[in-house]
Amino acid sequence: MSDDLVPGDLWDRVVPLLPPRPPRRRRYPGRLPVDGRAALRGIVYVLRTGVTWPDVPAETIGCSGVTCRRRLRDRTEAGVRPRLHEILLAELREPGLLDMDDAAIDGSHVRTLKRGAHTGPSPVDRGRLDSKHHLITDRHGTPLAVSVTGGNRHDVTQLMPLLDAIPRIRGLAGRPRHRPQRLFADRGYDYDKYRRLPRAHGITPKTARKGTAHGSDPGTTRWVVERTVAWLHQFTRLRTRYETRADLPLGLLQLACTIICLRRLRTSF
Repeated sequence: MSDDLVPGDLWDRVVPLLPPRPPRRRRYPGRLPVDGRAALRGIVYVLRTGVTWPDVPAETIGCSGVTCRRRLRDRTEAGVRPRLHEILLAELREPGLLDMDDAAIDGSHVRTLKRGAHTGPSPVDRGRLDSKHHLITDRHGTPLAVSVTGGNRHDVTQLMPLLDAIPRIRGLAGRPRHRPQRLFADRGYDYDKYRRLPRAHGITPKTARKGTAHGSDPGTTRWVVERTVAWLHQFTRLRTRYETRADLPLGLLQLACTIICLRRLRTSF
């Protein structure tokens, strides 16, 4: 099982992005650093199974859960996950597997067990503490950008930040692509201000109107983002937030997005 957690095609893309290790002192070198692939294996294990960091089976994984958590923190601060995500998006765009003409946006609530950054009372769960995952995808449901906020933040507040967070995706000749032509959203984004802002960036908003019946035209295209949210929630650790730090849940969410992109790249050939 441990070999399947970090396959070779994933690790080969991660290695060039890892920051160099600090030089070791000759007289007192200390312990040898844990293998990076074993640490990533433990992180993926936690992401898939949802176990706590101390419960990571070090004998099977090859790394303790405490070390895995520390590596997740260090790699998130170094920006490894966003760069890996950008590389995979470029690989998807080159053979035409990424459709940037249409994009869809949505958010989902996540139960939070501890107070911390980017947490807040949920308006849909009797004021209980939770967080929100915000996601924007392409026409096929491929995740383009994600963010984490408190549960009391409205979805519409992350519309422009998510659009700005889409990386400049290469893969084809010409300028890198980072803006969709049309943006599909549900009724929660139906505000005049947030129709004007995308138009100012050359994006046509396709937002469902409040008071209209379900099954309208935006819904027939926007369903892909809801499917991607379901894919993300297949990673058990993303269903409940245990960390007080905000960067660790974001790092796990970004890692899940890269795995989804890699799966799409594999199944398309």
